[in-house]
Amino acid sequence: MGRRFGAAIGRAGWSWLPVSRGSRIVVALLAMLVGGCGARLGPAPVYVPGEPAPAGFYRIHAGDTLSDIAVREGIDTKTLVQWNDLEPPYEILAGGLLRIAPPARPRPSVEPITPSVGRSTPSERPVPTVSSIIGGGAQQAPEPPKPKAATRRAPNRAAEPSARPAVDSGIDWQWPIVGRVVRTFDAGDRTRQGIRIAARPGQIVAAAATGTIGYSGGGLTGYGNLIIIKHKNKYLSAYAFNRRLLVTKGEKVTRGQPIAEVGQTTGGETQLHFEIRKDGAAVDPLQFLPRRH
Repeated sequence: MGRRFGAAIGRAGWSWLPVSRGSRIVVALLAMLVGGCGARLGPAPVYVPGEPAPAGFYRIHAGDTLSDIAVREGIDTKTLVQWNDLEPPYEILAGGLLRIAPPARPRPSVEPITPSVGRSTPSERPVPTVSSIIGGGAQQAPEPPKPKAATRRAPNRAAEPSARPAVDSGIDWQWPIVGRVVRTFDAGDRTRQGIRIAARPGQIVAAAATGTIGYSGGGLTGYGNLIIIKHKNKYLSAYAFNRRLLVTKGEKVTRGQPIAEVGQTTGGETQLHFEIRKDGAAVDPLQFLPRRH
């Protein structure tokens, strides 16, 4: 509360104070003292515009919401609220810093990290699409490190029914996860360009077919942590709302290889959003995946 009071005085200006210059100086000192009180976790590092966010912090961008950042970083929203000492209605401001790592006691010195590539504001770039990312039209978000254990996991064959698909694409497809389809494809609805499959938090997502990773990151609005795989015959598959990404761009993967862990959608549901595209256009995945009995 002390910080907000001090900031409010700074934003309001001095024109409303009918006092002398000396009185203004006294009030300014009081505002500085009040603004330094009340922080339970200690003040955030000093931030200079244009510099990267310190380690353990995220620089808030225009259009960001607390829930979006929580999903992107794989952190519970309540945890972010506690770490940052936020109060209802949990407002965050573009350009500010948000703690995304637990505070240590005593706090270590804060070292700057390399600026994230592709973290420009919406006014500085067009909104990217799945097709533009594959075509190189959008900047890539930073790719997470690949865990060493990811390549040692056995292929996920459990999601593979035996019935033939309705469309023969020349590609041997399999289901990316075992789960119930809770939302189907609708070519006329831009929000339903794929299917949604219910899952457990952290459930392994498998490559639906052999190919090359064309994208692995969180820079595409509305998809969370996203993986796109390029396949033969101008097909690609997309896997959205992942909690953790296990592969990086340029990596070759085989059908059934673990590539991610299931996370949450922007609505908070634990689901995988799965798309198949031909020549950049979305098609119904249920026409290509093996039919379930």
